[in-house]
Amino acid sequence: MRAAYEEAPGAASAETPGAASAETPGAASAEASGAGRPWRRRAGFTRRANSVLPLGDPGRPLDDALARVRRWYAERGLPAYVQTATGAEGTQELLCAGLVERGWQREVSAELRVGGLAPVGDLDADTGRVLLSRNVDDAWLGRYQRTGVPGPRARQVLAAGPSVWFAAVPAADGPPAAIGRCVVDGRWAGFMAVEVDPARRREGLATAVMTALARRALDEGASAAWLQVEEDNGGARALYDGMGFAVHHSYHHYREPDDNGGG
Repeated sequence: MRAAYEEAPGAASAETPGAASAETPGAASAEASGAGRPWRRRAGFTRRANSVLPLGDPGRPLDDALARVRRWYAERGLPAYVQTATGAEGTQELLCAGLVERGWQREVSAELRVGGLAPVGDLDADTGRVLLSRNVDDAWLGRYQRTGVPGPRARQVLAAGPSVWFAAVPAADGPPAAIGRCVVDGRWAGFMAVEVDPARRREGLATAVMTALARRALDEGASAAWLQVEEDNGGARALYDGMGFAVHHSYHHYREPDDNGGG
């Protein structure tokens, strides 16, 4: 048994890694800001990387703040999204209600989960077939489902972070059978992009990828883990339940109304 965090670490929602980032700690690009609101833009690559993240009082009425958000994204040819959090200390249930009242549509909800890293690294998984790399290559991107035709911006976002690792289980031909990504930032290790070829599910590939990445993160001194999983992904939620990950809070993405008002 590795000597590391065994229990799910505690943190307020604003302090938890991933709560204030785009795809990973260190990957968000706050190109503009307004009174406690980093405004993020990554050329349309993922909602998280292209949404405003409210962190405090905007210093103006909500309608005025939302109008400013919509103008900022419209000027850059992007739809306006607001990312909110619910279910923990300091979260934004009232803001969610205000967005719904104003016609903003919730497009996706996900759970941010935390847990100890050592239990993941101690899993009895076949990690010998998992290849780890510092670089994302074309084969890895061929399995990645987040973007259609990966361009330089996708590679830039994926490579962002203090210590980034990419995992792949090679297939006989074509894209890898499974992939994953981990960003180590101090005591935290963030897992994302864990994807498996649908034809190769139930072979333990996701567990092998997670375990291999966890062991590397432990070697770098991390002790706590976090990840994000969409609420309708029952298979992934069951997998992470078994690894000891607990829900810390939920987050949601609201899209601006389709009214051409632009604020």
